[in-house]
Amino acid sequence: MLTFYYAPGTCALATHLALEYAEAPYDTVRLDFKQQQQRSAEYLRVNPKGRVPALVTDRGTLTETPALLQFIAESFPQAKLAPLDDPFLLGKVNEFNSYLCSTVHVNHAHKGRGTRWVEADDESSLAAMKKKVPQTMADAFDLIEKQMLQGPWVLGERFSTADLYLFTIAGWLEGDQVDVKRFPKVADHMQRMNAQPQVQKVLVAHQA
Repeated sequence: MLTFYYAPGTCALATHLALEYAEAPYDTVRLDFKQQQQRSAEYLRVNPKGRVPALVTDRGTLTETPALLQFIAESFPQAKLAPLDDPFLLGKVNEFNSYLCSTVHVNHAHKGRGTRWVEADDESSLAAMKKKVPQTMADAFDLIEKQMLQGPWVLGERFSTADLYLFTIAGWLEGDQVDVKRFPKVADHMQRMNAQPQVQKVLVAHQA
């Protein structure tokens, strides 16, 4: 049995979706960030980074969304969440997921977690970072729309973990003051994902 740690409004949604699509046996532990539960001694024993997601397996704990998505796809190959039979396409999935993790998520984080990069009392720098978020997020999604999302899924006709991760990050656009309608393929992708029963089930658990 797997144990999955998550919090609403975070990138943990992508891994939660993967577990559900894979029909994996798992339990969940929901953390309340407002109560700083991610910083509790109990959780830091699970994940010393103090972040989500974290997945406890019979061999230890895994963290970081791309790693978790890969682990689930390979652990439950019958779900066909990754093109494990095609090294190039698998590389494209990892390329896409890595871009979301290393670039797009960081763009988004500049809005509310700028103190990771500058001092908390450096108000002008924090304000400048926050002000730039709509631009950097829009630029990233412009690239996704034009170059990376083949449609209807990221890999074209083949569904993968990249779609779960894209759905998660695209869900932040409105809060980042970016209109998803600027990106027709992304908007269509979100609509397709929202229609999936697995998505509807997991979203209930992620309601604030």
